[in-house]
Amino acid sequence: MKEHKIEKNKTDFLISPNLTDYEKEYKFFEWDRVALEFEGLPSGGLNIAHEAIDRHANGLLAQKSALIWLGEDGQRRKFTFAQMKEQSAKFANVLKSLGIAKGDRVFTLSTRLPELYIASIGILKNQSVMCPLFSQFGPEPILQRLQRGDAKALLTTKTLFKKKVLPLLKELPDLKTVILIDADIDENEQVRSWNRLMDEADDMFEIAHTNPEDMSLLHFTSGTTGMPKGVVHVHKAIYNHYISGKYVLDLHKDDIYWCTADPGWVTGTSYGIITPWLHGVTNVVDEGEFDAKRWYSILQNEKVSVWYTAPTAIRRLMRLDMEPLKEYDISALRLIQSVGEPLNPEAVIWGKEKLKLPIHDNWWQTETGAIMIANYISEPIYAGSMGRPLPGIKAAIVHVDDKGEASEVTEPNKEGELALKPGWPSMFRSYLHNEERYAKSFVGGWYLSGDLAYRDEKGYFWFVGRSDDIIKTSGHMVGPFEVESALMEHPSVAEAGVIGKPDPMIGQIVKAFVSLKAGYEPSEELKRELIGFGRKKLGAAVAPKEIEFQQNLPKTRSGKIMRRLLKAREMGLPEGDTSTLED
Repeated sequence: MKEHKIEKNKTDFLISPNLTDYEKEYKFFEWDRVALEFEGLPSGGLNIAHEAIDRHANGLLAQKSALIWLGEDGQRRKFTFAQMKEQSAKFANVLKSLGIAKGDRVFTLSTRLPELYIASIGILKNQSVMCPLFSQFGPEPILQRLQRGDAKALLTTKTLFKKKVLPLLKELPDLKTVILIDADIDENEQVRSWNRLMDEADDMFEIAHTNPEDMSLLHFTSGTTGMPKGVVHVHKAIYNHYISGKYVLDLHKDDIYWCTADPGWVTGTSYGIITPWLHGVTNVVDEGEFDAKRWYSILQNEKVSVWYTAPTAIRRLMRLDMEPLKEYDISALRLIQSVGEPLNPEAVIWGKEKLKLPIHDNWWQTETGAIMIANYISEPIYAGSMGRPLPGIKAAIVHVDDKGEASEVTEPNKEGELALKPGWPSMFRSYLHNEERYAKSFVGGWYLSGDLAYRDEKGYFWFVGRSDDIIKTSGHMVGPFEVESALMEHPSVAEAGVIGKPDPMIGQIVKAFVSLKAGYEPSEELKRELIGFGRKKLGAAVAPKEIEFQQNLPKTRSGKIMRRLLKAREMGLPEGDTSTLED
């Protein structure tokens, strides 16, 4: 595929970027300097809630809007930093009164409601551990996570509780309390009313001394390749949240910021709750699900300046026959970032053409806790690349030999496993109750991500595929993402998911599942055209040999095409855990 470079000019920027000289900042960066950006607790130590909310509420930003909440029914509610401080203090006092202590795991199971955001800060104030759950989970994945996480309390709604949690209570003897956001009265001693508890709570709460290494967040991986793992993060992770907010999201004090990720996932907490508030920035939260017109209206009406979204949402917008700049005034928007899975080059270019802003890809994982590699607002974009490492992050391509020893690949454009040098502040501290699995993540002085990639001569990293997604065909190693990106260059293709289909002669053949843009209809003729297009772009050895049309490809709610599910359905195998499957 031809390399597409998008240059940046000073005239492109509405305001001067925070990062103006990447090479200089990367060379001289020191994590110790980041500590100066935080106030610290009056009682000593470091606590996310204090740095994200209380220090702003105690200062000049007290009456600034921290949260703008947009309800599905048209409601619009605003919460200042002062109000967020008071409300989160109340919830911290609620937890304390219920006997929920430091280190106790408090799970949240809710759609994007204001109470969820208030509770998140309150949990951290109480030095308890915030454990987000995705509201679309079924009972089984909820049970797995509550059990594995040693849940002491759960915040949810009446509907979700009765439908998904009530039948599980007998299997959760350690779950002390369930708090229902929309209940006016307590149901019993265990199932309590948010409204009643909050009405009785004091709005002052002094955060106790918090060690930066105290557990703050427990995220569970999606479980698409086995049982979910509990990923442990600590309060010091905000060093990475702050720096990535400054350099990647380019947050300035007057920005209006919108992250579309669900708070049940790590992006929705790290970048939908914590990061914007560390910078004292107004955070927009939309209760509704994806709707193109609603989304463009939010960008227009709220004057969003920094937008963090997912490739699946971008591709949905690309499928529509719309001219957004002719229908909406989104002139306040100055930066679009995307995460969830690699961003196809076509999506980057579409942003530049249709929104007059390129879309910046970045890379990180639940385990890394924050963005590790990114495209920056002041730097050129090579469409399809995940970018370059953040200052303070040492990334490399490594080769792990048959003996399990890792060595760095220094030659450019050589594929290997993407690895990070351990020690960055938001690095996960363990897999809860699974230290053996945690230890296996680190080999030869590197954290192994499980992603295959290469680094070019300019230092940009390029995603190849998950190590367990790689297709072996006629002696060739084929990365699905490369094939998917090539197919998306065809004018008819909206999305593509690629798998290896077993073949007795060549090991595997490359098969592509394709959803079409509006105005195109599936046909044998179009199949042949796409196969020929793939061969021209990729060569016969790499191009798909089979094409199957599907109206919608299975995706997780975080936007990743579920190749595992495509493969299971193709081969008639059990589908496994589908709780993360997008509706």
